[in-house]
Amino acid sequence: MKKTTLALAAALLLPLMAHAQDTQDAQIERKVAALMKQMTVAEKVGQLHQLSGRLFTGPTSSDYAAKLADIRLGKVGSMLNIKGVADTREIQALALQSRLHIPLLFGQDVIHGYHTVFPVPLGESASWDMEAIEQSAHIAAREAAAAGIHWTFAPMVDIARDPRWGRVMEGAGEDTFLGSAIARARVHGFQGKQLGATDSVMATAKHFAAYGAAVAGRDYNAVDMSNQQLFEVYLPPFKAALDAGAATFMNSFNTLNGIPATGNVFLQRDILKGSWNFKGFVVSDWGSVREMVPHGYAADLADASVKAINAGSDMDMESYAHIKHLEDAVKSGRVKMKTLDDAVYRILYKKFELGLFDDPYRYSVAAREKAVLADPSHRVAALDVAQKSLVLLKNAAKTLPLSRAAQKIAVIGPLADAKRDLEGGWVVEGDRAPVVSILEGIRSHAGKADVSYAQACDNRCTGTEGFADAVAAATRADVVVLVVGETWDLSGEAKSRTDITLPGHQEQLFAALKATGKPVVVVMLAGRPLVFNPIADQADAIVYAWFPGSEGGNAVANVLFGDYNPSGKLPITFPRSVGQIPLSYAQYNTGRPVTDEKNVVYKSAYIDSVNTPRYAFGHGLSYTDFKYSGLTISSKAMSPSQQVTLSFDLANTGKAEGTEIVQLYLRDLVASVVRPVKELKGFQKIHLLPGEQRRVSFTIDRELLSFFNSQLVWGAEAGDFKLMVGSASDDIRLEGAVTLLPSK
Repeated sequence: MKKTTLALAAALLLPLMAHAQDTQDAQIERKVAALMKQMTVAEKVGQLHQLSGRLFTGPTSSDYAAKLADIRLGKVGSMLNIKGVADTREIQALALQSRLHIPLLFGQDVIHGYHTVFPVPLGESASWDMEAIEQSAHIAAREAAAAGIHWTFAPMVDIARDPRWGRVMEGAGEDTFLGSAIARARVHGFQGKQLGATDSVMATAKHFAAYGAAVAGRDYNAVDMSNQQLFEVYLPPFKAALDAGAATFMNSFNTLNGIPATGNVFLQRDILKGSWNFKGFVVSDWGSVREMVPHGYAADLADASVKAINAGSDMDMESYAHIKHLEDAVKSGRVKMKTLDDAVYRILYKKFELGLFDDPYRYSVAAREKAVLADPSHRVAALDVAQKSLVLLKNAAKTLPLSRAAQKIAVIGPLADAKRDLEGGWVVEGDRAPVVSILEGIRSHAGKADVSYAQACDNRCTGTEGFADAVAAATRADVVVLVVGETWDLSGEAKSRTDITLPGHQEQLFAALKATGKPVVVVMLAGRPLVFNPIADQADAIVYAWFPGSEGGNAVANVLFGDYNPSGKLPITFPRSVGQIPLSYAQYNTGRPVTDEKNVVYKSAYIDSVNTPRYAFGHGLSYTDFKYSGLTISSKAMSPSQQVTLSFDLANTGKAEGTEIVQLYLRDLVASVVRPVKELKGFQKIHLLPGEQRRVSFTIDRELLSFFNSQLVWGAEAGDFKLMVGSASDDIRLEGAVTLLPSK
């Protein structure tokens, strides 16, 4: 009876909530319309101009006074790189001196934390934990909003299959299904249940679109692909972000099939604002409007402004194209007033929705800023996410976990006591928060173990002068923990690399330590997959730590000593060499596929390497063992309106409790467009005690079997499908099949 009453109450409440939202939307629409009637063309154009605050550190800049004057005159609609209550209040006060008192939007690249630094997004993605990822984004939003920021330029949802591209660090990896789930989680985390709450910020889905497929992994480079691939692989995470409520989109630097994304009508007008019916606004990436000139797509800055706004790019970030030329373009008819009004309307709507017209300083409260940035629960969450992000790549002879008994542990390496390098790129306020190094984490967790330390070389290991001391320390020890990898500034924007092996002499250092005969545990820091074949072959254990953030040292120590059983799985394939790139588990068969790596003559293969990666998508080990058994499928065939259930038993057969990320893959065996040999279509995180067993189920329906065909029609085709369940894309434990019947 009680459940029935609650269900009835909820059913009655939903229409009321929908009506309240409709009423709120209508009120904002009326307010925006009334305000726009008062605006001149120049004031409207001002709302489309975004200015960086980097020059607002003092009156020494030559154009400082002119920029302040523009803000007072209403010629600036938004600013980035202004942070902190004191500065945002000061600059907002200038904007409120304008004729119509329109407040500014303050945006910032809050990518993986504001004050509390979480693992870089690629590392977080290795957790495959949507709740943890959402919480990470929420804490970042809470801290940023408390510091006066309204808007983050995140999440980056670009699918990336080329680790030479430095910005692979900012995304969720190579897979569309996983990337879409993470896009939803991050948008929900940043924005909360409703825009306007002072513990949330507007999210930005970027970079629209296909930036992650830049030719040769070179940043800002061209992209050329079929529309089928665009819709199938690269657009779904953006659609997922939109469906999750993303307030804004950011276009990308690249050309797509010859057209710069910033001026691309197909992307912005036809897809985003057309078929997807996006109601928010589009902001350019830094200078991408003016960059259409060197692209050879716009004749000059004035032409770039016209092409950008006519294509649907609303706000101009740091190109000064709209502010200098758009008013004349409207007056001359090259840009319709309707087009300008649509862009302005979208931006003003968000300002009203955030409540900035009611209280322009509602995000800039000093007491809240102080309290939120000091919240100790944020560090607890950072530790939790960092632990979940670590991936145990190798653990020969159960080298890990380490013992706290009276043994000698030598902690060695250029990054063992590093702190800045644990944070990765895009750190906003992290320099104000303490960072726990890996050495500090190990020492604080070591118990009775004796911990010694030798750096061996500088952070990029450019010399070998300290190797002798490192070898001596290893010789005296029972086990070596070697911490190597990239420095923080080797991954990120404009950090593309042709050589993604370990910098400097780090492999030489490993060889010297391995020659001592002592077990060597390697902890690797990086923002991308690296190539480290000698270490992969010879190390006793490898923990891939990414750039794990403020609590990285404690997280690594917890895993090394077994206080936390690692459960992370790779969200991106690790190649054996650069020559294999781009590389993905979701490859397509050729007419001559390799079925046996020992017999590759006249097959689609290399003559100097196997096709398989070093570590496959979804790979990650545990300190316990999991057994998959008892696969059943509720029906061998299904009509388009039906669904079937795939079930199996998962048992923890080891001696430690642990978490397994079970993965569902499928293959459409015959279709009108050749399908990948595997596609991730589901995953679950299952925590089991030793000896515990659980029945795990996945639902298979028509939507899960659908794809975009060559005519860009989304749907499933009748035929046979192979179903696969496993611990990684190359570790399939159980297989089954289902047939989709034709529509009647």
